[in-house]
Amino acid sequence: MGILSNSVSICQFQVAGDLPATDLFTWASGNLANNAFKPIDQGTAELSIGWVHTGNHQESSFAAPVDFWHDHYLAFSLRQDRRRLPAALLKAYLQVAEHEFLTANPGYSRVPKQKREELRDGVRNALLARTLPVPTVHDAVWDTRSGILTFTSLGQAALDTFETHFKKTFPGLRLVAVHPFARAERVVEEPLKSALRSANKANSEAALDLIVSNRWLGWDFLLWVMYRTMNEGSEYRINRPGPAEQGETFVAYLNDRLVLCSASENGVQKITVAGPQDRYSEVRTALQQGKVINEAALLFEKREHLWKLTLKGETFHFASFRTPKVTLEKDNTVDEASERAALFYERMYVLEEGLQLFDTLFAAFLAVRLGTVWNEEIGKVEEWLAI
Repeated sequence: MGILSNSVSICQFQVAGDLPATDLFTWASGNLANNAFKPIDQGTAELSIGWVHTGNHQESSFAAPVDFWHDHYLAFSLRQDRRRLPAALLKAYLQVAEHEFLTANPGYSRVPKQKREELRDGVRNALLARTLPVPTVHDAVWDTRSGILTFTSLGQAALDTFETHFKKTFPGLRLVAVHPFARAERVVEEPLKSALRSANKANSEAALDLIVSNRWLGWDFLLWVMYRTMNEGSEYRINRPGPAEQGETFVAYLNDRLVLCSASENGVQKITVAGPQDRYSEVRTALQQGKVINEAALLFEKREHLWKLTLKGETFHFASFRTPKVTLEKDNTVDEASERAALFYERMYVLEEGLQLFDTLFAAFLAVRLGTVWNEEIGKVEEWLAI
C-alpha cells in the first residue's frame, strides 16, 4: 500500500549530507529526472529501476513542481520492473531447440557447447520478448525541513535497492536508518542524553551494530508498555514536536497481537499470541521463561481518533500503520491536482501525528528507563509477572 493509503507499512531514515544552499527544486528535479524509470515493456531487458510520480506510476517526468514538490516535502516513488523466466520453462524450450538442431544436423550426436550457448541465448531472448515485466512500486516522502525520509516498504531487498538508487540519484547524501537507538537520541530529554550514551552497548557507530547491540531498547519498551496497559493507566501528554498541540492527552496501549522470541541452541524460537487478552497470562508465562516481546500491536487514541500499528521492536519499523481515515473529496470547483495535493497534506498530517504520539510514548519510557526509578519500576513488573 502507498503513502496515501490509510494503512501502510513504513520505516524512516535520516538524510545525512548537505543540501544545496539555493534552488533546491532545480537540483532535485534534475537528479530525479536523470534517474527516472524507463519502461521495458517493448524489449527483452530483464530489469529496470527508477523514479516515478507518487500516485501515478506511469509518469516519470519531474519538470514541474506539481510532479513531486509539496512545500517542504519531496514525494517520489521507486518503481522496479522485472521479467522472470521459470527455469523449467527455459529448460523445456531449450530441449526443443536442441532437438531441432540435431535433426537438421545428423552428423552431430550432441549439440556442441558453443552452439548450445547460442541456442540458450536465442531461446531466452524469445521467451523474454513474450513475457511481461512485473512492476513493484514503493513510495518515499522526504521532509527537507527535518531531514526525515519515510519509505513504504519493510522488505530488505526493497530497502537495499532504494538506498542504492537514492545514493546514485543524490551524490553526497546517504540514508541513516532511524533504528531504536537513533530514535532514542532524537526524543530523549537533554538531561538524560549522557545516560543514554552510557547505556549504549554497541562498539561502533555502524547501524547494524547499534541495532543488534541495543535490542534491549525495544524489548524493555514493549514490556513497559504492556505493564502500563494492564496496571498503571495508559494516559500520556504530548511533549514531542509535531502537528498535535503540546499538552494534549492521549491513550496508548498494547492490544491483540504480540510476538515473543528467545534464542536457544536450536535457533530462535517465536511465539505469537493473538486475539483479545484478559491478563496476558500466556504472555506473562513466556516472559517468566526468559522470552522477550519482539513485536506487538500498539494503539493510540486521541479524542475520537485512532491509530494502530504493529511495532517491530528490534528495528522500530511500523507495519500496518493505520491512521484516521483520509479520503479524496470530489469538488467540481477545484481541479484534480489541487484535490490530490490536499489529500497528500491531510495524509501527512495524520501520519506525522501518529508518529508524534509514538515519540511521546517512547520518550516517557526513556525517562523511566534511564532515570533513577527504573530498578523500582522493573521490580513492579517482575512482581506482576509472578502473580
